[in-house]
Amino acid sequence: MRSFFAALQFLTLLPVPASRQARLEDLERSLAYYPLVGLLMGGLLVLLDAGFSRLFPVFLTSVLLVIALLLISGGLHCDGLVDTADGFFSSRPREEILRIMKDSHMGPMGAMAVVSVLVLKIAAFAAVPSPLRWWTFLLTPAAAYGAIMLNIALLPYARPEGGLGAIFSRKRSLPLALVAAVTLMASGWVAGGMAGLSAVSGALLAGLALASWTHRKIGGYTGDTLGAVFEISAIMPALVATAWGQAGGTV
Repeated sequence: MRSFFAALQFLTLLPVPASRQARLEDLERSLAYYPLVGLLMGGLLVLLDAGFSRLFPVFLTSVLLVIALLLISGGLHCDGLVDTADGFFSSRPREEILRIMKDSHMGPMGAMAVVSVLVLKIAAFAAVPSPLRWWTFLLTPAAAYGAIMLNIALLPYARPEGGLGAIFSRKRSLPLALVAAVTLMASGWVAGGMAGLSAVSGALLAGLALASWTHRKIGGYTGDTLGAVFEISAIMPALVATAWGQAGGTV
């Protein structure tokens, strides 16, 4: 269980028992538990949605859910989105992109990216039809972590000098990532039928598209690009569920 608590401690601000504080070797093995941590986060979103919706209209409830997701993760992934956007949209060579991404200051492209993603996420959450909301929010973080696992499995670590993200490349496994992806898609099917399967698949496909773009830009992943993968992939289940609802589907 130490690897699970390592994933929980690294990915969230949720409390972890003092006896289960993460060690480096636990963090290396924690990748397999990312979807499980995602389901825990999704369960919190479902509970918050049920509570907030009794007090507030759907748009305000969705704003609060997006803020809650940021707070639960400690802004870890959002910070990666900012740095990735600043680097990738700089039109610079690979080495300069990596240098820009390491700079902690937010540039104009990073600001534009984070505002666009958060606004789109709020709008997508608000648009999800009521019968589809519980499984959409339950599966959203888990599907986004599945997309992260695919990126780590398919790409090398991009920084030759190493970094925190390099820890996960030591234990990366394509079979593990594929098992996680299939399990998540099966969970989507059980929870929401074809709509749920499509929602999870949308997140995973977004992750694969971002992996391809990342490989072309810098030749591999970094911790920042993984954060961007989470933030962007986490929009897809709500977009797919909304489109499904607009088309007249209810399950």
